Amino acid sequence: MTDSNALDPEDRKIVTLARSARARNGVPEGAAVRDETGRTYVAGTVELPSLKLSALRTAVAMAVASGATSLEAAAVVTEAAGAADADLAAVADLGGAGTPVLVAGPDGTLRATVTAVTAG
Repeated sequence: MTDSNALDPEDRKIVTLARSARARNGVPEGAAVRDETGRTYVAGTVELPSLKLSALRTAVAMAVASGATSLEAAAVVTEAAGAADADLAAVADLGGAGTPVLVAGPDGTLRATVTAVTAG
């Protein structure tokens, strides 16, 4: 476990936004990404009969749809032990391999910082 208070204020902000999205929407995960201009995109898990997306993939899609060309960082708040490979690949697709992904528990405590990797 890592002290969330030791995070850069901008990273702490995306963890807080991700946690808020999860709680507000009552979904399994909340996520937030920060693009190259500092804009943030916040999302929760999407579970429809015809569409299922993790919170992190939804946040990446929102960034792309809004014209983002790169990511500086991403955060996911989840009960899972870590970020799914498909989520890391989506972050890497936009942010490049090595983009930091902050993984926090439902209480906002940072569990790990992992780097996005391309699928393969």
